[in-house]
Amino acid sequence: MEVIHMSYPQPALNIEPAALALGFFDGVHRGHQKVIRHAVEIAKTKGIKSGVMTFYPHPKEILRPDEADQVKYLSTLDEKINLIDALGVDYLFIVTFDESFADLSPQQFVDQFLIRQSVRHVIAGFDYTYGRMGKGTMETLPFHSRGMLERTVVNKVKSEDEKISSTSIRDSLIKGDIEKVNAYLGRVYSLTGHVEQGDQRGRTIGFPTANVSIDQKTLMPANGVYAVTVRTAGEEKIHKGICNIGFKPTFNDKHPETPVLEAHIFDYEGDLYDQELSVSFHKFIRGEQKFSGPDQLVRQINLDSEQVKAFFAGKQKD
Repeated sequence: MEVIHMSYPQPALNIEPAALALGFFDGVHRGHQKVIRHAVEIAKTKGIKSGVMTFYPHPKEILRPDEADQVKYLSTLDEKINLIDALGVDYLFIVTFDESFADLSPQQFVDQFLIRQSVRHVIAGFDYTYGRMGKGTMETLPFHSRGMLERTVVNKVKSEDEKISSTSIRDSLIKGDIEKVNAYLGRVYSLTGHVEQGDQRGRTIGFPTANVSIDQKTLMPANGVYAVTVRTAGEEKIHKGICNIGFKPTFNDKHPETPVLEAHIFDYEGDLYDQELSVSFHKFIRGEQKFSGPDQLVRQINLDSEQVKAFFAGKQKD
């Protein structure tokens, strides 16, 4: 997949004609996947290239700067690139969303970013909008393209009568409903970061943990304990373990600014410091608790670990 960065004003690119999926695609969930797969299938049918056009940063960061710190992503830009690449796309266009781009009229967007770029067919969800204040829709596309673009509108993807959307996934993640998150994503939700040196208290109580530093723009699951699998960069083997997200209230009277992600890998020996670690969340075990001291905490971690091991044992039998 060729990744092409774009911004306004955008000169014509010397690329082959393409069927293009449009959307922000945060998390690349099942609804997004349907739109992108339509683009790939239509491109094959027409004998042209397939493409995806996404935008960065999130429009809210530009249009509502006072709320920029509140914007959290389900996937980093690198993760989004990898997820889209896995769907068999030829071109990925990443458009810089800034004030000048946000001010484009629907007509200007279609002329400069679609027609000028050899796009032949546009695929998007039923609620996709483009141009200043989102005044362009899939219904207005034939008018703005002067009949030069074909279009395919993809209906909503639902689960139990609820639309699968990035918003619903974020809400579920904040609530700790990780199984719903994974069902809507069509994969296991993962966070990737570097292992940093912590207070090493876990070693003293028999549960050494890796403190994983996560990009602050990435949305963390609700505080609590989870059954996880862990993989280090460049390693194919997947390790089972238990993870806690939170503020370690047993040892801290005051909350730090951001929660800490600590992963304990079962039966693992080795040094993980400064390594990149990917932590995948399979099941929510319990919320974060404050214990009377280390002994009570150790007893609970043992109980949690047994529950996690039983969960994975059951998954192997399925």
